[in-house]
Amino acid sequence: MTFSAFYRSSLRPLSGVPLRTQLNTRRALHLAPPWLLDDYIPRYHLISSLDAAKKRSLAYAHLRECNLCPRLCGVNRYKTTGVCLIGAEKVKVNTIAPHFGEEPCLQGHNGSGSVFFSGCNLRCVFCQNHDIAHQRNGFDLTPEELAGWYMKLQEVGRCHNINLVTPEHVVPQVVLSILHARELGLRLPIVYNTSSFDSLESLELLDGLVDIYLPDFKVWSDKTSKRLLKADNYTATAMESIKAMHAQVGDLCFTGDGIAKKGVLVRHLVMPGKEDEGKEIVRWLAENVSKDIMVHIMEQYFPRAHVGKPRRGGKDPEVVEPGGVPATEGAKTQVRYADINRPVDLKEVASVTQAAKDAGLWRFVEAARHGGFNI
Repeated sequence: MTFSAFYRSSLRPLSGVPLRTQLNTRRALHLAPPWLLDDYIPRYHLISSLDAAKKRSLAYAHLRECNLCPRLCGVNRYKTTGVCLIGAEKVKVNTIAPHFGEEPCLQGHNGSGSVFFSGCNLRCVFCQNHDIAHQRNGFDLTPEELAGWYMKLQEVGRCHNINLVTPEHVVPQVVLSILHARELGLRLPIVYNTSSFDSLESLELLDGLVDIYLPDFKVWSDKTSKRLLKADNYTATAMESIKAMHAQVGDLCFTGDGIAKKGVLVRHLVMPGKEDEGKEIVRWLAENVSKDIMVHIMEQYFPRAHVGKPRRGGKDPEVVEPGGVPATEGAKTQVRYADINRPVDLKEVASVTQAAKDAGLWRFVEAARHGGFNI
């Protein structure tokens, strides 16, 4: 019996449907879901030389009148600095190294080639990377020097990607570095690891250069963002930014080794007493972006930066203790941001996760039960 005859005889005919129709239908099916890739070419290798030249020109223009984030400082960064305190010709970098603290699909076995930029356009009072983002520690690099480090991460570190951490305020320099690295032979996906406090103009400049967007969606309430992030319009900006990111690269896609190559992965750090805001965020993602979007509901929060430090005088009427109970007068005078001065409870994390599932989200970053990567 030939293989073709064996294949036909092994099929169980459906009542009333010709066998030829059944064969054609079965052959049209594919097992790989749309987010599983056979191979991947980084997007910066697909843009033309003309588009690359236009992006270089736009990068310099942004630096002369900065509008990279909703702060809209409008300063000429060749002469002065805005809120981020970073100029035009160089970036300040704290650490460049293979990083093994990211999601499994990003770090893989060799690590994510992470570049931690100093400075930030937010002032989160609980910042988990306070010593990097809030303090201008590190060394200065030109875009060309930065591109050279990308190559070291690729050739020496053998990393799976280039992970740009807190880059919102240095997007023009990042664009110039990627375009230069392309000429040097870079072939790794670019990860844009952001707070989501980006302008649409900034994201448009990145379009065609970034493969994976890794945005945080921190809080939902404007009152909370003003108090804890020191930003008036964070939530509306994050919504707009994440939609734009998803429009560029879509849902997260992988190659067969379980390593992410393209798409959006949204992070939400669950905070003490803020699970209701987390629930609103995951519902919004499901209803307004995609139910297939990859989400990481994070439980790593613990008091850092200004949280828990002695108060500097005056009383904050908004201070509450865990569970929403109004703080006593004694508690108000002891530490700053007493309402979030504790680790997050796993019940709070579970509550947000369940809300995400109820909203229709199903692609979560979590430990794989089979011991490998979840794709």
